[in-house]
This record gives sequence, C-alpha cells and structure tokens, in this order.
Amino acid sequence: MGKSCKVVVCGFSAVGKTAILQQLLYANHVVGSEPIETLEDIYIGSIETDRGVREQVRFYDTRGLKEGSEFPKHYFSFAEGFVLVYSIDSKESFKRMEALKKDIDRYRDKKEVVIVVLGNKCDLQDQRRVDHDSAQHWAKTEKVRLWEVSVADRRTLIEPFVHLASKMTQPQSKSTFPLSRKIKGSGSLDS
Repeated sequence: MGKSCKVVVCGFSAVGKTAILQQLLYANHVVGSEPIETLEDIYIGSIETDRGVREQVRFYDTRGLKEGSEFPKHYFSFAEGFVLVYSIDSKESFKRMEALKKDIDRYRDKKEVVIVVLGNKCDLQDQRRVDHDSAQHWAKTEKVRLWEVSVADRRTLIEPFVHLASKMTQPQSKSTFPLSRKIKGSGSLDS
C-alpha cells in the first residue's frame, strides 16, 4: 500500500454522497433514514484494486451544493480523483453534476485526475427523471465512466470504487527515456 489517494465526493444536495460512502466503507447505511447536511467529512478506506493490491483512499465528503452555491475551489488543487454524484430522480442534480465536471476540467491545472460518475437511487425507477441512455451518452462524450447505483444494494457500489482506486494507482509504464547513457568524450549524463 503506497500513499493515500485523495478523492473528492461532490454533487447536489441530498443525492446520497454520504450514504454511498457509509454503505461502501461500513455497510451500515439505513435506507430511508433522514439525510443529514454535511459540512465536510473525511473517510479513509482500503480498497482492493483490479491488480489485487489494497490501496488507501481518503474520501472528502463535501457539502451538498444548493441553488446558487459554488463548489469550493481548493478541492481542485489537491484531488487525484473525483466521484460526481447525481440522483436519477432529479434532473437538477444531473445538471449540477455536469457543471461540476466542467469546473474540474477548467481548474485542475492540467493535472491528470480520475473521474467517476454515480447515478444514485437506481432502485427508484418509477421516479426516474434522468434518462439512462442520455446520461451514458454524456459520460462517453466527456470520457468518464458512469454507473447507476443504489445505496440499498451495496454490491452496486463496489465496481465503481474498485475502478477508481485501480485507475488512480496504476503503475507508471516503463519510460523509453534512458536513465544514463554515454556522451562521446564525457562521463554519463547522471554523474
């Protein structure tokens, strides 16, 4: 296990950001419980990657955005990954998540970050307001992975977070740049 990866979890108010983290990490979210407003909480989890290595991930559970509120800019500077959450029963939460993605692209200073999008509450199909195919098309256009999940079914949460941890901790590929080589008439470059 190497360094701790920093992941910011963000989205519109009451889409289930905290519930997702509590269910994923502790399997203790009670479905139907009243949402509690989050200021900022930090969760630390150990997630097994697709390479079979456990990686420590520090999740910054952010305050839910409301109409007219702006996402704090300091998150863009240190995050190595983002989990953008919307609720399938709220078109407004999807629009806010799209705006967050644009902000990440604008403020991340050309730094590579991994972005995972979660459409929460997929167990509420009869209340759906965000079309599944349209959301997937948007994700493909934005080059991000999108999963529809439900806090009621913890198994739906595993794959997106394994993907996230795996992408953030991918081993660097071997460089074709030689570390040392001789230059005619002198010693090596790295002497």
